[in-house]
Amino acid sequence: MTMSTPRPVEQPSATHLGTNVRHPADDARAADRRGLIVGTAIDLIAREGLRALTHRALDTAAGLPPGSTSYYFRTKRALIEAIVDVITERSRTDFRSAGLPATDPDDIATAVAAWLDDLLARRRNHLIARHMLITDLLGDDELHSRLVASLFSHRHARELFRSLGAADPDTAAADYIAVIEGLVFDRFAGARRESAAGNSESAAQLARPLRAVLHAAIA
Repeated sequence: MTMSTPRPVEQPSATHLGTNVRHPADDARAADRRGLIVGTAIDLIAREGLRALTHRALDTAAGLPPGSTSYYFRTKRALIEAIVDVITERSRTDFRSAGLPATDPDDIATAVAAWLDDLLARRRNHLIARHMLITDLLGDDELHSRLVASLFSHRHARELFRSLGAADPDTAAADYIAVIEGLVFDRFAGARRESAAGNSESAAQLARPLRAVLHAAIA
């Protein structure tokens, strides 16, 4: 007769005892761990590409015990969704804090360029990971559409051109977003990828094409 290995006795939790008590310290610890994993995942994608994104690689890169990433994110889809959440929410917060003007084309171009330059200086890895995920998630309408709108939404752009009196705000908005996306890509993966961000020359370079598009749309 084969003896089975005794199973460890599970200690009753507060919920099992009927008290349904939550522990804020545990919740905060879990949130911190999830944040560390997602932040590490974004950096890993930007540095090594999406193929490098595995649960085991994240445990190693984040300095966590084996199995940690799998505990918080059971599937790769869950992990990708969390990455999209962080990128889109951070982009939304940054856009709101930028306080972009909506009256003078030159002022708008200067403000948007300064905002983009700041993103390139502080969130370069977010921008790179976003672009890689946009390409990878072409078959996922929900996550793809969220990422596409996370840099400069069509709705905000349309409102901007409507306030400027553009004859066709929808088309002007789409053109403007295309220019913004191209400028950002040029700076992290294109011909200007070696150009440093976070200085007046960088902001001026970004402002020139933005100014031209704004003036052309309302001419």
